[in-house]
Amino acid sequence: MMTAPGAEARPWGITALSVFFVAGAIISFVSGVSLALPGSVLEPMWRLNPRAREAFAGMGAGAILLLGAVCLACALAAVGLWRSARWGHRLAVGILVVNLLGDVANTVLGTERRAVFGIPVVLAILAFLWSGRVRSFFRHAAAARAASGPVGA
Repeated sequence: MMTAPGAEARPWGITALSVFFVAGAIISFVSGVSLALPGSVLEPMWRLNPRAREAFAGMGAGAILLLGAVCLACALAAVGLWRSARWGHRLAVGILVVNLLGDVANTVLGTERRAVFGIPVVLAILAFLWSGRVRSFFRHAAAARAASGPVGA
């Protein structure tokens, strides 16, 4: 990966997380559209997780709004991480913490036993994002942007 002189290369894990959040945005968008258009060509996708379809159906229009919010949050996190913006790092951490809390709650309450497998995965991703190297990368990227002045100056 080419970088400007003195600029730090984006860690490969940040690139991977950007792609991961893009996938999350696409999946939540398609899920929301599928709920908004029941019986459409997208309906067969719910065969992968029929319990999720039932749970979302019970939420009514709130499910579509929730999936829209998830889509927007994931898209913003992907852009922020890709641009090496500190707000993107913070947003990604926030989304992952919410996901972790949901996995823990689902595991403890027994509502979704498979959620237990997400806990170590999210903890590993958070450990990566909280690592000194990654936080330093975002600090340096912010400092480099501040030093270059406003866009168009």
